[in-house]
Amino acid sequence: MNQNELNPDASPQAAYGARLRRLRKERGWTQVDLARRMGYSSVHISGVENGSKFPTTRLSRSADVAFGLVGTADAFEREYREIKHGGLLEGFPEYVKYEGRAVEIRQFEVGIVPGLLQTPEYARALADSAVRRGAITPEQADERVSFLAERQAAVKRPHPPMMFVTMDESCIRRPVGGAAVMEAQLAHLTEFAALPNTLLQVAPYDIGERRTLDRPVNLLMLSDRTIIFYAESQSQGHLDRESTSVMPVLTAYHQLQAEALSQAASVAMIEQLRKGTP
Repeated sequence: MNQNELNPDASPQAAYGARLRRLRKERGWTQVDLARRMGYSSVHISGVENGSKFPTTRLSRSADVAFGLVGTADAFEREYREIKHGGLLEGFPEYVKYEGRAVEIRQFEVGIVPGLLQTPEYARALADSAVRRGAITPEQADERVSFLAERQAAVKRPHPPMMFVTMDESCIRRPVGGAAVMEAQLAHLTEFAALPNTLLQVAPYDIGERRTLDRPVNLLMLSDRTIIFYAESQSQGHLDRESTSVMPVLTAYHQLQAEALSQAASVAMIEQLRKGTP
């Protein structure tokens, strides 16, 4: 196989490939030898070593078995998760850790259905669109969808958190993935609203300037009553625990809920969209 000289400092992905190659050579294995041990083709191993193929969770676990690194500080799976999270905005990986053990989750979203409420097909349509734009690779799209599934599973625990979700009307009117995907997504929203631990509200267009939040917001309450605030811009995420900055956001969220439609009216609007009526 062609082996280009990879600079480990070029990127986390390059460092991963360079280390995989180094450990293989230290053992006197060819790429064919390692591929056989990992259950991959030698072409695939070459691609990871050269940095042209993005590693995955499955490949990393296979590498750990092959090199005897399972559960160690040097595990490839651990390195891969750092790479994957490195592609996320600042603060988000830490936010997700808290999200999985929050007792209350409050979210506001504009333009798209919030991640925790997305169907797999809706999430896939968004990820595939990012691939077509060249923003992420197909492998990263797969990981993005699976990572979202992990987040969704974490809040479906035996004692789930209370979930308050307020969506701008644009979230349910913006078509994503075609008619069938949107129909299933809207149906999922009505099912979410019927759960005993949820409150779903739509902030309609006609509240105009009374919409108190202009960007997506995530607020978590932990068991010790600590409140964590997370928000994103196009290029940066921000995680905050300071009450002096978190409380005004919480107040704005409550004010938005007061202006938004009730859950019954929100579900009625969603059902009208499902029937194709304005």
